[in-house]
Amino acid sequence: RPGIAAAHADIVELGTDRLFVRRKKLRPGKVALLSGGGSGHEPLHAGFVGRGMLDAACPGQVFTSPTPDQMTAATAAIDQGSGTLFIVKNYEGDVMNFEMAADMAGTPVRTVVVDDDVAVEKSTYSLGRRGVAGTMIVERLVGAAAEQGASLDECQALGNDVNARTRSMGVALTSCTVPAAGKPTFTLGEDEMEMGVGIHGEPGRRRVKLADADAIAAEMMGAILDDLAPKDGAEAILLVNGFGGTPAMELYLMCNAANKILAQRKITPVRTLVGSYVTSLEMAGCSLTVSLVDARLASLWDSPVHTAALRWGA
Repeated sequence: RPGIAAAHADIVELGTDRLFVRRKKLRPGKVALLSGGGSGHEPLHAGFVGRGMLDAACPGQVFTSPTPDQMTAATAAIDQGSGTLFIVKNYEGDVMNFEMAADMAGTPVRTVVVDDDVAVEKSTYSLGRRGVAGTMIVERLVGAAAEQGASLDECQALGNDVNARTRSMGVALTSCTVPAAGKPTFTLGEDEMEMGVGIHGEPGRRRVKLADADAIAAEMMGAILDDLAPKDGAEAILLVNGFGGTPAMELYLMCNAANKILAQRKITPVRTLVGSYVTSLEMAGCSLTVSLVDARLASLWDSPVHTAALRWGA
């Protein structure tokens, strides 16, 4: 946390007792956006604090939920009189602790729970579908709307709508190693990969032999698009997300492969983002996210954003 604040001192600062990272220049009257989760997924969430996205982020220990006292302290620090929206990934500890914080806040709070992972319906730490890289898209679009003056109820409704439009799936080529454990979370053979892996190394749909980018994209995009069931001619944001140990060259290979699938399904990726935005420590692998958009959502995406990890516009 101190490193993020030092590197991006023009954008963020540390909160009370280093419990959270907050936007340096808060806007009076704006709905405040708060998210958080276990560390190890950087730049999610602290890297997305700033103009056009989050007002604060609460980092927990590695792969461990932040605590309610972090969230209540952050809420008090960023509330500008219009209430606070919690954006929460659908993991049991995160949901429980954010619910407790909402009860303790003493100011109006609404919550959006993100559950974009189509790989499995239930997982080790989640109450249903997991919240993964689609969380970043929710944070961006709702953050843009809040910046433009949307109310607390409007921000919550938008967040739920974007979540309903968004699906993701990941693949791992290697495990990650949680520092406290000192050994890989799981073991893959040299010729194996885990289809549908979670961002903490949770099991996916199945373990299969290595395949090329086209075959991997076909399986992941097939699951995503079958679940979304978009109409012909739909427009979308495509996010190709690295898990921390994947070279950019390989992510662009996956982007090309995913685009071919979208073309076959008559879907136009009107916006594309490629990079490591929601990581899993040093895991080699990636996820694909498709978020269906209309003209309004595309406009929100294009509006100015200035955070440590995402920035464009004036």
